[in-house]
Amino acid sequence: MLGGDAVLDLTQWILRHVSEGMKIKNLLPGRPMPFLTHGSYRIRYELDGPERGPTYVLVNGLTQYAELWDAYRNALIARHFRVATFDLLGQGASDKPELFISQDDQVAALSLLIGELGDGPVFLGGISFGGLIALRYAIVHGKRLAGLVPMSCFAELPPQLLLIGNALRTGMILGGTSYLQDLLLPMNVSDQWLKPVLDKLDSVKRQGWLVNDVFALQNLMESFLDFQPLTPQLSSIGVPTMILNGEFDFLTPRALHETLRLGIPSSSLVIIPNAYHAFTLEKPALTADLLARFAEDVLAGRWRGNKAVWIAPEDPGGELVPFPAGYDHLRAIPVQRTTS
Repeated sequence: MLGGDAVLDLTQWILRHVSEGMKIKNLLPGRPMPFLTHGSYRIRYELDGPERGPTYVLVNGLTQYAELWDAYRNALIARHFRVATFDLLGQGASDKPELFISQDDQVAALSLLIGELGDGPVFLGGISFGGLIALRYAIVHGKRLAGLVPMSCFAELPPQLLLIGNALRTGMILGGTSYLQDLLLPMNVSDQWLKPVLDKLDSVKRQGWLVNDVFALQNLMESFLDFQPLTPQLSSIGVPTMILNGEFDFLTPRALHETLRLGIPSSSLVIIPNAYHAFTLEKPALTADLLARFAEDVLAGRWRGNKAVWIAPEDPGGELVPFPAGYDHLRAIPVQRTTS
């Protein structure tokens, strides 16, 4: 079950920053806001933590912005990591072009950021759309990475996901970003997260429509119009990879993560219990702990991917346990695997 403290911490953070008219640039008063340049566009980023430490780069989901990684920044810095976050083109305080921004442009922006990090080990994690961008980067520039963490992610668009994406795009065009949030919230988070904030959802959503632009988001969604599956290229990802999937992920279910597990040679799939698509928001302490432990194992030479399937603990610091042998991890009921 989702801990009450995690729910309260996230909700209080959002509510603290949603006063009327607040702009994203005012979320962190007194802190510098550096930018990178890609062509004529500016990309806002933040880099914190020990200069000589290994670095985690975290990539936002479609409607997110960099501040939503704050809990990760604090937790990972406490474990001696440097942390880089940024707003993709079309998000937050980065430029929001309304036309002709491709996923290749997002990979180029990510490459610029990683180019700022020096020669130390870099671990790359991304959630949903951000996980797809992380996969694209790892396919092309994998030698620069020490490890990869795709979360709630996919390498191809099966019919269900394609139709859901089309419906979300149509809903946003007709109803704006508020309607898009109305559709996404119940798909992305659990009843345990929603119940205590039901009377505050207008405030929770306000920050979303303050920092998101409907035409820029449409542009991000339309970057899938010519999408080609990444599945044939997954075998070129040679770095240790921990794939994270929420137990009850509705948008990107287990089968999509299975494609990653089977395609990436040094990978393992970790199932987050009682978690939905946006488990990075619901379970930040647990997810940050898993990220840190993965990187620590890689750096110490302990990581063995072996395409294994694990179940994450309920709480930070707990033990990962192997998925029960002989049972099908793609099923929602305890069905034994059949042998062909």
